Amino acid sequence: MGERYSLPVLPLRDTVVYPGVAVPISAGRPGTVESVQEALEGDRRLFAVAQRENVDDPHPDILYNVGTVVRIIQTHRVRGGMQLLVQGEGRAQALSYFKDGEAMLQANLMTLERLPPSAPEDPAFQAMDGELRERAAELGTRRGVPVEALNQLIQGVDDPGAFADLVAFYLELPTEDKQDLLEILPDDERMRAALVAVERELARIEAQEDIQAKVQEELGERQREMLLREQIKQIQKELGDEDERNDVEELRERVAELELTEDARTEVERELKRLERTSPQSAEYQVIRTFLEWVTELPWGDRTEDKLDLHKAADILEEDHYGLKDVKDRILEFLAVRKLQSERALEDEEAEATAAENQDEPEEASDTVEEEKVEDAVDGVDDGIGRGPILLFGGPPGTGKTSIAQSIARSLGRKYVRISLGGARDEADIRGHRRTYVGAMPGRIIQGMRQVKSKNPVFLLDEVDKLGVSFQGDPSSALLEVLDPAQNSSFTDHYLGIPFDLSEVLFIATANYVDRIPAPLLDRMERVEFVGYTENEKLEIAKRYLLPRQEKQAGLREEELEVGDDALLSVIQQYTRESGVRQLERELGKLSRKVARKIAAGEVEEVDMDEEKIRDLLGRPRVHPEQMAPTDTVGVATGMFYTPMGGDIMFVEASVMQGKGGLVLTGQLGDVMKESGRAALSYAKAQHDQLGIPSEALENREVHIHVPAGAVPKDGPSAGITMATALVSALSGKRVRRDVAMTGELTLTGRVLPIGGLKEKVLGAVRAGITEIILPKDNEADLEDLPEEVAEELTVHCVEDLDSVIKIALVNERRRARKAKGASTGGSGKGRSAGSKKKAGKEIRA
Repeated sequence: MGERYSLPVLPLRDTVVYPGVAVPISAGRPGTVESVQEALEGDRRLFAVAQRENVDDPHPDILYNVGTVVRIIQTHRVRGGMQLLVQGEGRAQALSYFKDGEAMLQANLMTLERLPPSAPEDPAFQAMDGELRERAAELGTRRGVPVEALNQLIQGVDDPGAFADLVAFYLELPTEDKQDLLEILPDDERMRAALVAVERELARIEAQEDIQAKVQEELGERQREMLLREQIKQIQKELGDEDERNDVEELRERVAELELTEDARTEVERELKRLERTSPQSAEYQVIRTFLEWVTELPWGDRTEDKLDLHKAADILEEDHYGLKDVKDRILEFLAVRKLQSERALEDEEAEATAAENQDEPEEASDTVEEEKVEDAVDGVDDGIGRGPILLFGGPPGTGKTSIAQSIARSLGRKYVRISLGGARDEADIRGHRRTYVGAMPGRIIQGMRQVKSKNPVFLLDEVDKLGVSFQGDPSSALLEVLDPAQNSSFTDHYLGIPFDLSEVLFIATANYVDRIPAPLLDRMERVEFVGYTENEKLEIAKRYLLPRQEKQAGLREEELEVGDDALLSVIQQYTRESGVRQLERELGKLSRKVARKIAAGEVEEVDMDEEKIRDLLGRPRVHPEQMAPTDTVGVATGMFYTPMGGDIMFVEASVMQGKGGLVLTGQLGDVMKESGRAALSYAKAQHDQLGIPSEALENREVHIHVPAGAVPKDGPSAGITMATALVSALSGKRVRRDVAMTGELTLTGRVLPIGGLKEKVLGAVRAGITEIILPKDNEADLEDLPEEVAEELTVHCVEDLDSVIKIALVNERRRARKAKGASTGGSGKGRSAGSKKKAGKEIRA
């Protein structure tokens, strides 16, 4: 009985290691790497055994019992695992397998000894050894092994049994047959089995050469270009397997059913002929076949029929999303145009057919004219029908850009496909790779069309502003053809190499930062702005969509959690600070889960939520937005700013002290904002008489302008009039009204220039409690974008120069007295209609 011991197991896929043979092995599976590490820490020995099945997670049931004890000669760590060179030492039988650690297998082994012949000098045994060596040398020669290397290999092994193991390792046999050879212990029996396998391999090679000779004789010199095809036929005939190429005929039938253009069909037919002439065993065969499968799986003529019911489409859009009027109007306009085009096309076709029937020409000629006219009319209409708009939804995160694309597809009755372009840096992501590259694939546009199997889907290009540029190309440049209505009817993917019509696709791109999109690409899209929601809009969205969805996800019934408007507003104001509603939904989800926990624990049966309970469940408020200043203050003016998270107010503080006449700007201000501060000071000095600033207030005085919060970087020109107002207030000693917020760029001559982001800034100011705002006169048209409930709460002043700003923003005791008197008689302006307010806002008060 052989020696018994245990070793880590090295599972092998599709190979068998024999004693005396050095074999390179790649180890990447966790259990295999763990076994190798265990062996390296010990005597460097492993039990190499073949798997019955090619699976990634080997277990004892799929491992053979007989294997080879190997010793690790070399190791080399590579990405994803190790490269090993092992040397077989001897056979062993696994008595049992067991797990040692997370994934490593160990085996209890018993050594198996080879059984040499009882009479090594027997002439029959020596003759078999010589025959095996001779036939093995012949096989190596036919395989193209150099003679010198072959002689060195054969002459280097004297032992007949070891030579049989060497031959068995190099034979092209299935794993089961190689395992059978390994398990044969008597040397003479193993040599005989190896000799039989060598003879079979030689016979196969001879048969192949005979087939080639027959084919050459049959074809002759004139048909040598058909050599490969006829050779395959002869091989299939010899093997009795003539049905393997039925897939080519199947592909031909599928291609015949496609609605291809003439040029595209010519290219596809050419590839089909190449496939017929190519051996299925060659790599080129798989490349051509994969190409043809891609072509046949694309929707060349398949499209979904649009649902042209405007009322139903409007109901679907309203059901899924609150607000977003501009987007909904654009989609309904598209539907209305499609409906009119379809109806007019049918009317024109009927009119043409009627006119042709009433003609007095011969019947045959009349039919011809009729067909031509109807075809021309239909073709002319088809040029307009189906061509989808290309929309760009731009706005802050969480405002519904991605989700409304799905609603648009549902309202149109079209299929929906989405690809995310965030971080894409390779042009091939859009256009694909050319087929000359190994592993080439079409771009993501064609992949999406194959996935959706429709020629006119709603195709969402998500995060188009986050495309990158690298040495592999610029994906945004590749999108120029995709998003150009004049070009995308013949979009050519590098992999396909034939034009594909994208003109009927309704492309929708989304972006958070529209200014990051290259100008040529931006010019090809119809821009639809998504702005931040007001608190009232967030309240409605929370009641209609967010809270019911989170209650359902938490397993709550509708009556188990009641959240009133005041409680929802407290969540919106004190726990979220965003333009969209993603954080609001997370907070409502957190609230629902905490209520679900209380109900599951039996503490309560239902919860009627109020502000106090919200604070208990969600903790202290985490958002502290700016609020209107408590008092009118000298040198402190209220400005407005806008970020992708929404609008808000900020305070600009100015202080004057004894010094050498310098200007200090603090608060992490950018270059543009610093220039605004310098321009404000220069204007104040030049116009100090007109602004009511004593001349002695400018002599030997140093001015300091600070913009809290100091840790947040700030830049932009829109704080110009705010800085100037704070500066004039500090120099003149007059207080600034706390209920007035302002925004506008200031020039050196005192002109107030327009700014951007007006709606978001005004909404932020209203949230902070501001009741009056000062805007550049050129921004007056932007006031129409304000929600009606916001416009009713505001008094708006549209100004052209800084003098007007100062007159409105600085406290004037006489004016305040007149205003108070007017309020007592009902003339304050609050409660007016939006129209009268807009008119009052145009006045520049003296």
